[in-house]
Amino acid sequence: MTLGEFQALIRGMYLDKDAARGVEGTFMWLVEEVGELATALREHAAGDRGPEAREALALEFADVLAWLATIANVAEVDLESAVRRKYGSGCPGCGRMACTCPDAEKP
Repeated sequence: MTLGEFQALIRGMYLDKDAARGVEGTFMWLVEEVGELATALREHAAGDRGPEAREALALEFADVLAWLATIANVAEVDLESAVRRKYGSGCPGCGRMACTCPDAEKP
């Protein structure tokens, strides 16, 4: 599944609810999911790497991506096109495919 196909899937499932909630309300759900991902990552870093923990971690990543796609849908942003424009030719900072920007900078 491409990023565009995923965004369309999320749009088809949730757009009416998401549009009613608006960008602000939907953003709050994204932030909550990022917090859940942080918890799963902390558990993973602490050594809980069994199959159940790995699956929980993977599902949290999926949730964060879904809520990001949801906000993009409400804001009428094509994520696949935006990602291609910003990162398709390499790092936006240094222009290389393997980033050589200093670690202290955010490319």
